[in-house]
Order: sequence, then structure tokens, then C-alpha cells
Amino acid sequence: MRTATLHRDTKETQIAGSLTIEGRGQYRISTGIRFFDHMLELFTRHGGFDLEIQAKGDLDVDQHHTVEDVGIVLGQLFSKALGDRVGINRAGYFVLPMDETLAVVAVDLGGRPYLVYQDRVRVRLVGDLQSELCEDFFGGFVHHAGANLHAKVLYGRSNHHKIEAIFKCFARAMRYACSKDLQLADQLPSTKGLL
Repeated sequence: MRTATLHRDTKETQIAGSLTIEGRGQYRISTGIRFFDHMLELFTRHGGFDLEIQAKGDLDVDQHHTVEDVGIVLGQLFSKALGDRVGINRAGYFVLPMDETLAVVAVDLGGRPYLVYQDRVRVRLVGDLQSELCEDFFGGFVHHAGANLHAKVLYGRSNHHKIEAIFKCFARAMRYACSKDLQLADQLPSTKGLL
């Protein structure tokens, strides 16, 4: 079982997190932002992970620190749980239709952080979440997971569906990328010999 636990405390946020990659989709999530909690819950369920995130942030100032720092913690949890990354598939992608919306996410856990993010959301709030912060969440994740992540909504009407489709695609892409390749179980997924 690949697992990780950590605490991240700053003057702006206090976050405790734990992750089991070979989980059963179980979660305990509390960030103080309900729509964000919902996105993390469905990420956990669709990825087949077990995830606990308990975050307290300076929401009286803004949601930015909380959302970005949760992304940082999630990236650190995956990086720690994956360890040397020997035998993993390394890359994964998923395309998901959600009613009128279609999204795609591709991820490479090869150690080179990069983010391309296009959600087509043009409203300030989706539920109680400041929508522009989704990009900051994924930015925090990629830099601390050592991941290259491309997330794009191809088309859609509902802003809720656009963000939700991205998180579901993210979950499924991560599930495959983290999975073990039995044929190459003792090999690092790189010709460089280093990730």
C-alpha cells in the first residue's frame, strides 16, 4: 500500500492530509469551501484513492491561500506516496462527457512540473468557490507532485459541469498514471534513469 501523511502549517493555513493510492474512494474533506470540498470528494471517489484533508485557512482574507495550499499538500502527498515511482504507468489521460460539457485531462508524473489549464468558466463564483482559484489549485499540485498536467474543457454550458468534469478527468488520469505496470514492475518509466 502506497500511503503518505503530512502536516503543512503556515501563517495563512494549517492543513493535515493523508492519502492511500490503493484506496476505496473514501474521503474526509473539510476546507471551509463547500464546492471545493465536493470537487475533492469526487476526485477521491473517481480516482479510487482514500484521502483526508482537514484545512483551516484565512478565509476572512480570501480563499486563495486555502485553495492553493490544498493543491500543494495534495501534490506533496502523491509525491511522497509514489516514492521512487518505479513500475508506475507514469502518464494517463481521460476524456469525460458530463451532460453538455466535454473535458479532457492528461497528466505525466515524470518530475517536470508544468500546467496548461483552460476551463472556459467566465463567472466569479461557482457555488461558494472563487472559480479562478481552480488554476491556482492545479498549479500548487503540479509543482509539488512533479507533474505535467493539461486540463481543458472543450465545450459546455454549465460552469458547475465544467469544473466538475475537469476534476473527474483529473481523478481518472491520476488513477491510471499512478497504477503499476506489471510488465515493467521493476523499471523506472524513463530512458534517462531518473525522474
